[in-house]
Amino acid sequence: MIHVREFGWHDYEGVAALWTATQRDVLPRAELTAKLTRDPQLFLVAEVDQALAGVVLGTYDGRRGMILRLAVDPAHRRRGLATLLVAELEKRFVALGCPRVNLLVLPKDTAALRFWQALGYLPQPDVLCTKPMGAAPSRVEDVDP
Repeated sequence: MIHVREFGWHDYEGVAALWTATQRDVLPRAELTAKLTRDPQLFLVAEVDQALAGVVLGTYDGRRGMILRLAVDPAHRRRGLATLLVAELEKRFVALGCPRVNLLVLPKDTAALRFWQALGYLPQPDVLCTKPMGAAPSRVEDVDP
């Protein structure tokens, strides 16, 4: 039997192992603690016969939702777990009044792109830019925005 529910701290080791097994970065407890103060209802796990089999992390900043770190145990793939996790997460976004959800897919991950497109997520031409906070400030001279 499949059951989708909100993450609890007792799930952390299993979620970390699942992220590791599916080659995703493991979020440290401190980072998850900060996330869970905002929208704990958007961090979901899926259990199959009471064993952790899938996870998805959603965030909502009041303007846009974001889907991160969807992972399903390889032994439980092709059974609809990812689709169930995303459907439940989408319901929760709607309940929060979220008008749009974004996610990132690596360009080389064509299977993931097909999965997301089948669920109605459309590729956009955006370019991801990132900067670690707390790093030494960089100097940018003679740059017009």
